[in-house]
Amino acid sequence: MKILVTGGAGFIGSHTVVELDRAGFEPVIVDNLYNSNKGVLEGIKKITGKDFPFYEIDCNNADQVRDLFAKEQFDGVIHFAAYKAVGESVEKPLNYYENNIISLLVLLRTMQEFNVPNFVFSSSCTVYGQPDAIPVTENTPRKPATSPYGNTKAIGEDIIRDHTHSKPGIKAISLRYFNPIGAHESSLIGELPNGVPSNLVPFITQTAAGLRKSLTVFGSDYDTPDGTCIRDFIHVVDLAKAHVKALELLQSETEANYYDVFNVGTGEGYTVLQLINTFEEVNGVKLNYTIGPRREGDVEKIYAQSDKVNNIMKWTAEKSIADALRDAWNWQLKITAQ
Repeated sequence: MKILVTGGAGFIGSHTVVELDRAGFEPVIVDNLYNSNKGVLEGIKKITGKDFPFYEIDCNNADQVRDLFAKEQFDGVIHFAAYKAVGESVEKPLNYYENNIISLLVLLRTMQEFNVPNFVFSSSCTVYGQPDAIPVTENTPRKPATSPYGNTKAIGEDIIRDHTHSKPGIKAISLRYFNPIGAHESSLIGELPNGVPSNLVPFITQTAAGLRKSLTVFGSDYDTPDGTCIRDFIHVVDLAKAHVKALELLQSETEANYYDVFNVGTGEGYTVLQLINTFEEVNGVKLNYTIGPRREGDVEKIYAQSDKVNNIMKWTAEKSIADALRDAWNWQLKITAQ
């Protein structure tokens, strides 16, 4: 099966390309390189020994996307391409609504035109907002998102659900990610943010490497064991494998209008300070960090109940938080030395 991977040069996308290849799929990479680096393609090539087709295309450009579908004849699409920084989305909401929603509409219309049946959507646990109880299940009510980024994911899920129910032959899964961290164990690909990192772990590794003066922990007065936010941190390789399982489930599904959502997390919650302490212990590095005020848009605590993805998709997280932090640090050491 030939699979289009939008945002395939990004953090999660690049690792998913590797796992798709391992599972016998044929990935085709699309990325506009807005928040990624073309050098990632060389890392993918070194890991897999293969040079996958790459197109520098913006998924908001309907003409370019249509030409690509006409050329490649896809069997499925995994859609990662989106803006993803919570804080930036609060500052620039229109940019997030325009980019994240229009690109989804373009892809779904083009899939419909070319009869491409299988779609996996990169959603987020942010659709739950601040839940009343944790862990969250797929039946936990969605709440108004705490950021425009989270709202684009909730709107995206609604669009996909309505579309699959209206058009026979379209099957889709939304994967509600928790917090992906880490890097490939080869240190050939990993998280490579442009500019100041918006995610916690690359800020940790850049601070440990001396590229950042200090790490700020946003908030210490939350209702958690140490006052810092709780998250479900998942190794990016485990998350990548979940996309392969999702495609395999879609392949086997006989219902013409199939749509479902799955939490993809470890089922365990760690505070930010626990994450920092684990990083220091695993890697033997002391971090310079300070406690700052809460950050607008942050959820206090959330982690997954993952029985559904374990039982239906036959997926479970295999790597530990220590594995992820070790791999992230090895990746940082490699790119710092270059």
